[in-house]
Amino acid sequence: MAGEMQRLNYQIPLMIGGATTSKAHTAVKIQPAYQNNTVVYVPDASRSVFVASQLLGEKNTEFGAEIAAEYALVRERVSKRQKNTRRLSYKNALDNAFPIEWQSYTPPVPRFEGTEQFSDYPLERLVDFIDWTPFFITWDLHGKFPAILDDAVVGEQARALYADAQRMLEQMIDEKWLSARAVVGFWRAQQLNGDDIRVFDTSMLPLADLHQMRQQLQKRPGEYNLSLADFIAPAEHGHDYIGGFCVTTGHGVAERVKAFEEAHDDYNAIMLKALADRLAEAFAEHMHQRVRTEFWGYAANENLSNDDLIRERYQGIRPAPGYPACPDHTEKSTLFTLLGAEEACGVALTESMAMYPTASVSGLYFSHPQARYFSVGKIGQDQLESLAIRKNMPMDTLARWLAPNLD
Repeated sequence: MAGEMQRLNYQIPLMIGGATTSKAHTAVKIQPAYQNNTVVYVPDASRSVFVASQLLGEKNTEFGAEIAAEYALVRERVSKRQKNTRRLSYKNALDNAFPIEWQSYTPPVPRFEGTEQFSDYPLERLVDFIDWTPFFITWDLHGKFPAILDDAVVGEQARALYADAQRMLEQMIDEKWLSARAVVGFWRAQQLNGDDIRVFDTSMLPLADLHQMRQQLQKRPGEYNLSLADFIAPAEHGHDYIGGFCVTTGHGVAERVKAFEEAHDDYNAIMLKALADRLAEAFAEHMHQRVRTEFWGYAANENLSNDDLIRERYQGIRPAPGYPACPDHTEKSTLFTLLGAEEACGVALTESMAMYPTASVSGLYFSHPQARYFSVGKIGQDQLESLAIRKNMPMDTLARWLAPNLD
């Protein structure tokens, strides 16, 4: 997008945001492609008003110069860091896959196969699963909850904000401002070609392939180049299982936000969006707990606190396409097809693979006790070529999607 704006000779500032971007990505990949005006990374919606006012204010030139100087330093740091890293060939990375003793492993069997829908899910069941720390970050208040409420610098502001959030949350639940919907699915699966996961129905007829990416940076002795496919049993050991989900608390948000904005009440508009996002993440956490203890049942006796859940002290993982362990956003389309997500819970994908309503979360479930979260990081041309062939996608198209992961 930035390169296209440069080609068309745009002269307007460009603000970059979203969960899969960062200041470093903006400085290294986006700003150099657009030299006509200021490019600035905005970490969350609450900061956008301040940044926009700086870009449009009398001192916009000074602000732009400060941002440019800061991003130049970021690029320098990233460059130095990259010089100290070595990338393996894709073949050697595959040879250094995470080893699992599949011969002695019996995969847990889910309670059902296929998909199950959950409509009008009670919001009150999600409240105890909310992680409040990101909520305060949305308002540019940094500190871990609940300690932030007693912080010497921002404690008073944090307490006032938290009180307002509790009042709105109670009203949202009592008056049913939002509708929570979900779909969860389980399918038979086998690891294929090292980095693919083939998904089957109950008759072992192939439904789809989930294409994964593998770390290529050289590891220390005893460490492995991970791929999510490592945590699914290969075909020679029979079939394993994989799960998927999509949850949303976004139905009803847009209308309420519009009403607040039309009343020039930006504070409550931002508050509502922030709470809807927190409830969506809480819904994902809650459903994952039900998957572990009920629907898949491989941790039926689990007894974890909310803090334990936030710290991911459970068995299994739920990585999402577009995030560090599986950075390829286009895999969302396969997941949504398997789940029938648009019909099941009213969540659609845009052309850029964003979910709408925005207060939605989707991803995969892995049950293996050794499954872990990780970051793929930078990959080489050899892996890009392999992935393009396996996905039957033009390499230049795939390269655009995976630009943050390419040197």
